[in-house]
Amino acid sequence: MGGLALPERVSAAAALCYRWDGKRSRLYLQTQVGAYNDQSLIAFLKDLRRHFRGQRVTLLWDGLTSHRSHAMLEYLDTQKHCLQVERLPGYAPELNPVEGLWSSLKGRELANRCESTIGAVVDAANVGVLRIRTEQLAFSFLDHTPLSF
Repeated sequence: MGGLALPERVSAAAALCYRWDGKRSRLYLQTQVGAYNDQSLIAFLKDLRRHFRGQRVTLLWDGLTSHRSHAMLEYLDTQKHCLQVERLPGYAPELNPVEGLWSSLKGRELANRCESTIGAVVDAANVGVLRIRTEQLAFSFLDHTPLSF
């Protein structure tokens, strides 16, 4: 039958940002139809840069293939003046505060959903992001890792 095809997949990229003195945190979440790749992650990083107004940022990244591609490495090389990259070990979710974000969303807003549209799932994720921001949960995600300021 005719009609619009629903997207098969929506992916999310997130950044948990902590001020150097531990007094403030921010959460940024972006969704897109399909999977993220190095080019879409570079666009996400460029979008994030405008929020930091030239401040120096340390980026903690896991071993995702797109985080290590030639295009990504070339882009990161041009950002050394404002971006320091620290790599997490290959598989170490216990070191990554963003894993707490995913766990929180999957355990509440995204649990047991049976939606007819991807948009409804994205809306639910956005409700969860608002909850996390309102409840200041970003620091609890960091507290569940051995990382510190």
